[in-house]
Order: sequence, then C-alpha cells, then structure tokens
Amino acid sequence: MTSRVGQRLRDPLFLLCLTAGLLAFVVQSGELGTADTMHRLQTTHWLWTSQPQVFPNEYPEFGLHGRDGRLYSWYGIGQSLLMLPADLLGTWMERWPIFSDYNDDPAVRSIVVSCTTNMVVNILTALIAFRLLGQLRFGIKESVAGVLALMFCTTHLHYTQNMMENNYIMLLTLTGLSFQYEWLRSDRWRALFVGSCALGLNLLTRLTTGLDLMAAGIFVFLALWFEGTRGRGLWQRLVAYSKVAAPVYVFFLLVDRVYQFYRFGSFTGTYLAIFARELRQIDPKLPANFPWSTPLHVGVLGALFQPEKSILFFDPLLGLAIFLLAWQWKRVTPEVRAYGATSVLLLLAYISFYARYTYWSGDFAWGDRYVSTTVELVTLVAVPLLMRDREILGKTVWRTGWVLIAASLMIQLASLAFWLPLEIYQMETLGHPTFVIALRFKNIAAFAFGKMDAWGLINEAMAQDPWDYVHITTWNFLPFLLRRVGAAPGWVVHSALAIWLAGNAALGSVLLRLRSSLGQSVPREWMGTSRNAEPKL
Repeated sequence: MTSRVGQRLRDPLFLLCLTAGLLAFVVQSGELGTADTMHRLQTTHWLWTSQPQVFPNEYPEFGLHGRDGRLYSWYGIGQSLLMLPADLLGTWMERWPIFSDYNDDPAVRSIVVSCTTNMVVNILTALIAFRLLGQLRFGIKESVAGVLALMFCTTHLHYTQNMMENNYIMLLTLTGLSFQYEWLRSDRWRALFVGSCALGLNLLTRLTTGLDLMAAGIFVFLALWFEGTRGRGLWQRLVAYSKVAAPVYVFFLLVDRVYQFYRFGSFTGTYLAIFARELRQIDPKLPANFPWSTPLHVGVLGALFQPEKSILFFDPLLGLAIFLLAWQWKRVTPEVRAYGATSVLLLLAYISFYARYTYWSGDFAWGDRYVSTTVELVTLVAVPLLMRDREILGKTVWRTGWVLIAASLMIQLASLAFWLPLEIYQMETLGHPTFVIALRFKNIAAFAFGKMDAWGLINEAMAQDPWDYVHITTWNFLPFLLRRVGAAPGWVVHSALAIWLAGNAALGSVLLRLRSSLGQSVPREWMGTSRNAEPKL
C-alpha cells in the first residue's frame, strides 16, 4: 500500500491533477463570482425543486417572459446541468444542524457548488490538455509546462475562481479536439463519437459554440492537409467524419431547440429577439438594431487594444504564441500547424462575431470573456513551443518569453485579489479608458497598506450597495470573505483560514514534487502515442 502511494506521488500526471485540484480549491471565494452564474444555479434548482427559474423581483434586470407569461432565464441549460450534482449536495448540507443558524453570504450551497464544480472542471481540463499536447507530439516536460501555464498564466485562473461558463466550454472544446484527433490517428469511431458529444454539449451552454464545432472540423481537415492527404483519400476521411459527427451535433442542437421551445414557444429563434423587444418596451430610445448596435471596428479594435478589455493585455501569452507559431511555421509538426491555424481562426471568428454585439466586452468580467476561451486555446502551445525550440529561438526570444510568462502569472494572480466589479465601480469616477490591470495592482497596494480612502479608490457608488461594498473591500478568498461578512462563528473563520493556508502549502509542495518527477514515464495513451502515428486513409 505504501509503495503504491509512493509511486503515485512520483507520477507526473497524478501530480498535475493534484495541482489543478488544489489550485481550484485555494482560489475559491465561496461565491459563484457573478450574477450570471447565480442565475444559472437558480435554473439548476428549478430542475429538481418547485422554485421558478426567475423570481418576479428580478425582472427587468434579468429574465424574459415566455410561455404562459412566465419568467424564464435566457441562458442555455448546459452549465446548470453541470452544477446539478453539487447543488443537490449543497442543498442537503445546508440542512445540517451545524449550519441551521447560518443564513448569510457566502451561503453553504454556493460554497459547495463553487468548490466542487471548479475543482472537477480544473482537474479534467488538466488531464485533457495534457493529453492533447501529447497528441501534438510535445514531450512530458513540455506538456506539463503547457498545462501549468494554462492553469496559472491565462485568464483560465480567473474563471476558476469566478465560475462563468468559460472553463466548462474550454474543457468540452479541448475534449472534442483531443478525441476527434484520436479518431484521425486510430480510426476508432468511438473516439470520434465521444469528441463529438463533448462539442455537442457546448451547444447547450452557449449556442455560439457552434463555431467550436466548425473549428474541430477545420482541425481535422488541416491535420490531413498538412500531412499531404489530398483528393479521394481526403474526401473519404471527411465523409467518414461527417457520418458520425453530424448526427451527434444535430441531436444536441435539437435538445437546445426543445428547451428553447419549452421556454419561449419557438424552435428557430433565440432569446435575443425577445430580449431586444422587451428592452425596447422599457427604453424606446434603444437603437433599432439593438443588441447589434456596436460599430464593427469598435468591437474588433476594442477586443485587441482597449486597455479595459484587451486580450493582449489580459493574456500576454497570446502574443508569444502567435509569434512562435509564425516564426516556427515551417519547422513545427503538421499537428501543431493544424492546431495553431485552427485556434487562431477560431479566435478571429469569435472576435468578429461579437464585435457588433452591444455588450461585446462581456460587461462585468475580467477581460473580454466572450473570446477569452479561444485566447486560451491559442496560448496552450506557447510555453511548449518555447521550451522545445529553445536552441533555435536564441537567448533574446527565450528571455523575452519568460518575461511574458512572469508578467502573465502576476496579472492572473492579481485578478484573484478582489471581486471583479471593483474596478468597474471605480471607473464610474475615473472615467474611460482606464488601464484596468494597472488599477488592480494599485488597488492591491492600497488595500495592503490601508490607503484605499486616501488614494481616492472608494467612491459613493460602492457604498450605495452594502452587499457589494462588503464583498469588494476584502481579499476575495473564502476565509477573508467569511471574516469580512462577520456572520460565521469565529471558530469557523479560523478553521477556514487554517485549511486555506494548509491548501496553499500543499499546492507549493506538490508543485515541487511535480518538478522533480518529470523524468518519470506517463501512460502512453495519455501522451497520444498508443496508436499509429499516421492517419488511416
């Protein structure tokens, strides 16, 4: 038994998963992060209780009138289904006698849902990202480094704490790409079926992930094309692909349409038409093309360069990834070339699609949340490419790459420090444009030295909502939020802090052990080498 445990603690894959789980645990605030996820959790509750999807007092800020005049959530049901097991567990735990006198925030149910769901998603994402990097012919060290960079140095870390749908979409897209690529190598239709189901599930979360489905097909096509498959052989593979993938996609699209019909009585429409109609009734001054009223150039340039939302600022590894792919284009393997081209095309497609949307920036979010997932897909290969081609790239690129990695790590850690609406409140006083990342570092320094008031970082808008004010003016981690709210008993706060500190210590220890274990072997199927390396024609 002891030897088996010791072997596990030398297994890089096990340690990588343990790192992902511990990371997700220590960054939790106990809250779901945004009102969006709270509304989705209410839909989860609606699935198995008598409660409504939307309470009457939430309208018109949230909810749309649907069948029989009832209020329904406008979101897809995907993330609500994801949270169902945790919601059942959290609701059951809320009824324990030990929690009977505690009815404040962060609620027991939200703590259980955020911690368990984010940990599971993070662990599975680490597994599948490692698997995909192995399939792209990166070595163990490069693959581990790529996963760690994804977890620590991209906006994936922020959305591990603030549970929007982003990381779930990322997990499903990576799963789809990995298993569909396995089919390409092995001709195993079950792998193609699993990958297609993962991508189909995305449609239930956000209908625009239809772009991810198309990207997966492009990935398969480009992988064949860059390896020299042409003519009849290429056509046969694409037909075989479509025979499995297309029916799966149609099934999940029908599930989404049935849910749409159940709520709003339409198979073909989306909630946006109803959303626009009801908001125009409230505010007749809205433009006729609402909610597609943003000029195209504003949305495109904003996503790229606006200091409040720029994907290049919030995810510095994006620039590194694009540079390395372009410079090493002729040297990288066909698989990496296909993945790089696909992920960049997908990023451009998302930027273009959301550019004219009125809320193109994702509104209350760290960075541009509508495109952040595709940014992370591009950046997945940045660190592996940097490590693999170190000798070719030279010292200047190598050192610049590590500067960007360090900057990315600091930016993502800073994103965890406070609840994300802090800078949005401050911009009501400071105005636009504001370099949000610099403001976040200023807030960290001001709060650490007790200078928030002296530096003019507290405004009247914050104080108008006591709930928001409490959550904004504390470190955004569970023990500190419990202490700030002041409703939990002292022993609970102290216990939570002790567990949190132990979790951080364990995370540091596992990272050190992971580094020393990288010489160990990993099961071949997790490195993408268990099958023939050439696609079957």
